[in-house]
Amino acid sequence: MRVLLLSGPNLSRLGVRQPEIYGKATLEDLARLARDEADVSKIDLDHFESSSESELVDAVNKARDSYDGIIVNAAALTHYSWSLRDALASYPGKVVELHISNPLARERWRHRSVVSDVADGVISGFGSVGYPLAVAAISRLLERG
Repeated sequence: MRVLLLSGPNLSRLGVRQPEIYGKATLEDLARLARDEADVSKIDLDHFESSSESELVDAVNKARDSYDGIIVNAAALTHYSWSLRDALASYPGKVVELHISNPLARERWRHRSVVSDVADGVISGFGSVGYPLAVAAISRLLERG
């Protein structure tokens, strides 16, 4: 099984950006946690990070021929990127939406996700633990078919 972990805008600033909300772990730390779980689950996991909406859309579109599933932390794009949502909607594999914080416990504008309705599941609010949880979840989804 092959899974693509997508990281959106400003996640490269993790560890220094609002650690009271996002914790002190860097994006590299979180990707490592995901890879560790992927090894246990026998998943080949690749990570792609970009602050460019078009690059993330392109990554989803290219993933259709190479990956069985996508874990996506679209960051702020979660709330307004219809182009990313449309790319994920046309992706034939499994999709897990991931958030470090719980958007529903934050500012009102974060309560709406344009990605959730095309995802097979959402993991949010568990901090760095969410990354291995997302890998375990997509592994189970892929095993079920």
